[in-house]
Amino acid sequence: MTTHTTGHFTYADWKETALEEAEDGGAKLAQAVVTNAFSGGIEAPRTSCNYAITYLSDKTGVCCGYELLTGTLDGRTGSFVVLQHGSWGEDATVHCTFEVVPGSGTGELAGLTGSGTFAAVRGETEIPYSFDYTL
Repeated sequence: MTTHTTGHFTYADWKETALEEAEDGGAKLAQAVVTNAFSGGIEAPRTSCNYAITYLSDKTGVCCGYELLTGTLDGRTGSFVVLQHGSWGEDATVHCTFEVVPGSGTGELAGLTGSGTFAAVRGETEIPYSFDYTL
C-alpha cells in the first residue's frame, strides 16, 4: 500500500563551486554541496546533498543530485538516499522530482521505495515537498 506524506525543507548551507565553462560562452558546469533540514512526514534535521549542475544560460539550467536523509519517516527511524532531477527556467523556480535509491533504506526504513516532488521558488525559505512511498 502506498502512503502519501508532505512537509517542507529549508536549506541551511549551499556551497557551490564552478567547474568548467564552454569556450563559446555556452553551458557552465558546477557542483554544490548542500545541507537541508526536513520537517513534516520526513523529519531529518541535517541532510547531506551533492548536486551536479549545468547552467544553460544565466537564468536556466538542470541539475541532479543525491541526498542522504537520516531521521524519521512518519515516525519510523532510519535513513535513505534519494536521487533528484531538477530544472529551472526564466522564473528561477526549480522543479524537481526525486526517488528513493533502491536498497538504501536502513533501520525501520529498510525496503523503502518511493518518489516525490518539490518546487523551490526563488526567495522562499520553506520549500514544500510531496512524497509517496511503500514500506
